[in-house]
Amino acid sequence: MSDAPPRPESFAPQTAPTELEDLLRRLRATRWPDSPEDAGWAMGTDLGYLRELVAYWADEFDWPAREAALGRLSRFRVPIGGLGIHFVHVRAVAPTGPVLPLVLSHGWPDSFWRYTKVVPLLTDPGAHGADPADAFDVVVPDMPGYGYSDPPTGPPLDSIAVAGLWARLMSVLGYERFGAAGGDIGSHVSRYLGLDHPDRVVAVHRMDAGVPVFSGDPADLAPEERAWLADAAAWGGTEGAYAAMHRTKPQTAAVGLTDSPAGLAAWIVEKLRAWSDCDGDIERSFTKDEILTNLTLYWLTGTIGSSMRMYRANAAIPPAQLARRVEVPSGFSLFPGDIVRPPRAWLDRTANVVRVTEPARGGHFAPFEEPELYAEELRALFRPFRTAAATAV
Repeated sequence: MSDAPPRPESFAPQTAPTELEDLLRRLRATRWPDSPEDAGWAMGTDLGYLRELVAYWADEFDWPAREAALGRLSRFRVPIGGLGIHFVHVRAVAPTGPVLPLVLSHGWPDSFWRYTKVVPLLTDPGAHGADPADAFDVVVPDMPGYGYSDPPTGPPLDSIAVAGLWARLMSVLGYERFGAAGGDIGSHVSRYLGLDHPDRVVAVHRMDAGVPVFSGDPADLAPEERAWLADAAAWGGTEGAYAAMHRTKPQTAAVGLTDSPAGLAAWIVEKLRAWSDCDGDIERSFTKDEILTNLTLYWLTGTIGSSMRMYRANAAIPPAQLARRVEVPSGFSLFPGDIVRPPRAWLDRTANVVRVTEPARGGHFAPFEEPELYAEELRALFRPFRTAAATAV
């Protein structure tokens, strides 16, 4: 058996016409539920908006054009840990200093789609009004069971296991040391990269602090920490039904969401609206074409079920793992439209914080909503750590 490392292969999928025909047929045959008058978004996805979006998906959305645009990114697949992993890999353009490799981890409900706008800003800052010395080599993998990465055939993988896969992926690409960044589940993965691979990760950037876990005496917490824990619990009670389903019975929801594109849209669009900095108007943050690119990726890859199962895996992570403190230098960007934002005292409790900012705009999907702001956040955090990282061999 050869000990040679796996070789990434170029990847540019092209959807078969029959798959698109099936999608259009299902969209046009949607069986719509009733809705109370003036329900709006109060009970979930607004039926009027969803009808409008589904009609656009069926009659105006040009997936081949969007697929071709995605194909202009340098994309690959490589076998790691028994799974085919899909990833974007774009090298720095015309750097004038040390190049820092950077692995970006997405969350739910998305994929590499989350970072498509920010990749050129990070790899070619000079072309976008920033300092060419801040160029990164950028790697954006799809997590197992998301997008074009294979779903595990056995138990789903948790964030700890995925962090291990990303460390191996970076080795395959020739990067001994690198930075890590992410949001949502990608924040968890980036955290475990820092925890379990501190000799390789020079710094970690996160948009949130993950699941709040505290088993000590609440009196030891600062007042703002206690308030944040209470807010997080309240948010879970009013907004966390989706996560409870993902953690407990993901296969039940997966049947309907895999069979109905309108159902898939309802499940995801409500979160795009609720978690973005859009003041209730989802198209302030995402155009219909952008929303439908994300939805069509989920539909064509059939990964809504496997993506949800990662919640179940993460729910089984032992509390002792969740309570570990990240000693690798850590930075946080707390965007105003994001889900419950942690106070500085909690960040200092859980990580070796070197930078915390509160950008003026953006939400849970900031790399897509506000790519310029997000790119500058990463440049600023990682700038002092560039010389510590090795470039690709």
